Amino acid sequence: MGRRPEVFVRALSMSEGQRLQRITRTAKDPVKLRRAIVVLMSAQGQPAADIAYLLKATDDYVRDVIHAFNDRGFDALNPKWRGGTPNKISRDRRLHPMAQPASPTENRIRDRLQDPPPGLPLQSRMTRH
Repeated sequence: MGRRPEVFVRALSMSEGQRLQRITRTAKDPVKLRRAIVVLMSAQGQPAADIAYLLKATDDYVRDVIHAFNDRGFDALNPKWRGGTPNKISRDRRLHPMAQPASPTENRIRDRLQDPPPGLPLQSRMTRH
């Protein structure tokens, strides 16, 4: 497999370069800071592989940041946080796990918990108050 073609950020104006430098000095968000450093280093002619090595990142991460900046500009520096993976168990199911049994086994367990068989002594320490 051959080497990938080099990717560089588009030509920056003087005001864009100053804005990037200000972001690298004042950014509170580490993700935004890291992305700004990637763009600045690329604007200075550093290849993606060298930037990745210096920042201990992957080549793909650096390339993605550069492509995003070329497409969207400074909006690409801001992280877009999302909610993550959706819940696999609904909120109602978590609150009332035996209210909606999902299997015949759960049906039997629920029935036995509601109506214990006769002659089975229940000790006080076995029940919750």
